[in-house]
Amino acid sequence: MSDDSGRRERKKQATRQALVAAAVRLFTERGYDNTSVTDITDLADVSKRTFFLHFPTKEDVLLADSDARVALAVEAVAGHATPRESLLAAATRMIANTAAGDLPSGLAALRAELVVTTPAVQARVLHAMFQAQVKITAALLAAHPGELDEVTASAMVGALMGAISAATVTSLTRGDSPAITQAAMRRATVVALRCVTRDS
Repeated sequence: MSDDSGRRERKKQATRQALVAAAVRLFTERGYDNTSVTDITDLADVSKRTFFLHFPTKEDVLLADSDARVALAVEAVAGHATPRESLLAAATRMIANTAAGDLPSGLAALRAELVVTTPAVQARVLHAMFQAQVKITAALLAAHPGELDEVTASAMVGALMGAISAATVTSLTRGDSPAITQAAMRRATVVALRCVTRDS
């Protein structure tokens, strides 16, 4: 990567982080419905055009960390002896990533709260989860050709991600610390994999 392209990428990432930080602050202070895209761009000191270059909708600001996490899961699926080991590796990588990065620490908790209270956010998060499941299922089938059919693979991935998501929302909405929330996610992984791989 050249110096110019590296500089552009760092600037792009800094702008993205500024938009997320502004959104988290405003959503927390004013509420999601009372915050507009213009409010976010004013606080971040960027144009609305810049906002939409980074995020298609206001809801997508809350999913700023999801693409990278899904990519890590897809990458982690390959190279394991069994589908269970692949799914365990994917879940482990995603859970570890929740503590990484430079995004605001309140993003996950705010997202969990808004999923419970705001239909537009709930719909967008569910759509993102569906897209993630499709990608991880395809990776699982590619990693274990002939071992799983499409229905079984999608059911295994859906059960795992549903368990992790439900445990995360439960933990965050009761005010658990990040460490306790991660422990809840790991526990959900164990429970889900015990169930979905018993007869596979």
